[in-house]
Amino acid sequence: MMRSPLLFIFSLFVLSGCGSDNGFSDLQSYMDEVRARPKGSIEPLPKFQPYESFTYRAASLRSPFQPPVKVDMVSRQKGSQEVKPDEGRIKQFLEGFNIETFEMVGTLGNASGLSALVSGAGGVHRVRVGDYLGRNHGRITSIDGSKVDVMEIVPDGEGGWLERPRSLSLKERS
Repeated sequence: MMRSPLLFIFSLFVLSGCGSDNGFSDLQSYMDEVRARPKGSIEPLPKFQPYESFTYRAASLRSPFQPPVKVDMVSRQKGSQEVKPDEGRIKQFLEGFNIETFEMVGTLGNASGLSALVSGAGGVHRVRVGDYLGRNHGRITSIDGSKVDVMEIVPDGEGGWLERPRSLSLKERS
């Protein structure tokens, strides 16, 4: 029984300490200062300019580091009406790229013949005699261990067409 009055007195003592404001005067003054500050003092976020993308469209043009082709008007070849590209055939994938972007990197051979490996257009491609390569209707005419011969059909500028031979030489490892 002695315990209950002692417990009662102790709890009364503890609860009496909770009611005083003596220890919170500094907190109360800080809160009054924060409430007294003017509202809207936060600066707005800066406006960001949107990124404008740029698409490089000159990749398929002649390199500015290659000399331009000089054509002598007197010795210029005349086109023929007999030579012309077959516009009705379905284009192959490698005809969408300039022939200057391709390099021969190797050959493969089997019972059906010799194939060449050309690097360009995003990878290494296997080509055979009769396949087309480049934008100027270039048809592969022969393949040997060191080069790929291509015959292109190009316009002569006067309504005719010319056959122009090209070769892709084997690129040696450096």
